[in-house]
Amino acid sequence: MNMPVNNEKYQEIISELTLQKIALIAVSKTKPVEDIRELYELGHRDFGENYVQELVDKQAQLPKDIGWHFIGHLQSNKVKYIAPFVHLIHGVDSIKLLQEINKQGKKNNRVIACLLQVYIAQEETKFGFDEEELDELMAQINSNENELRNISVKGLMGMASFTDDMNKVRNEFRYLKTIFDTYAEPHPASGETKLKLQTLSMGMSSDYKIAIEEGSTMVRIGSLLFGTRTP
Repeated sequence: MNMPVNNEKYQEIISELTLQKIALIAVSKTKPVEDIRELYELGHRDFGENYVQELVDKQAQLPKDIGWHFIGHLQSNKVKYIAPFVHLIHGVDSIKLLQEINKQGKKNNRVIACLLQVYIAQEETKFGFDEEELDELMAQINSNENELRNISVKGLMGMASFTDDMNKVRNEFRYLKTIFDTYAEPHPASGETKLKLQTLSMGMSSDYKIAIEEGSTMVRIGSLLFGTRTP
């Protein structure tokens, strides 16, 4: 059974995050459009979905000024369905996927904003680039030969290990922040990077406070706002 939106919790979280200039993505996967509309009426505009078909269905039914974030594991063959409207794709975890997003961006005459997913958890179920792969990709994006003109890399995202050990979680977030800082800071040779990363998306309902302490600029919160997910 779906619980309605926790208005009190939403106001508490949004006040806390606004004060620190941190973006809140309300994770609305598996939630009905009525729940999203309820949060929309409270003034919220950024929602995160994990499944392409569900996102496409909801986007068709809800107000057009919603910023839809795709936060799940995206398959290359599904990019075309969300390319016309998606606001930000969070989990870009391969060059192949980035190239497909670029291709679909070109077809739709738009530049699609992306976050590169970095592998920080010690779990095989997680996806993402390691440091070396990220280095190569950033060099390619920053080169004059870069052909990925229809994507805009806004930052990095990462998912911590699913564990009760909050020290482990904190260390993983801290590690991601150090990687982020190497690309967010001016390049030593030129004094600036061609690509300045602005967004560091890490932290969910269970660990967002730790993520903020470790430098997150965007958190993805679902169950605290909508109640526990229905299967």
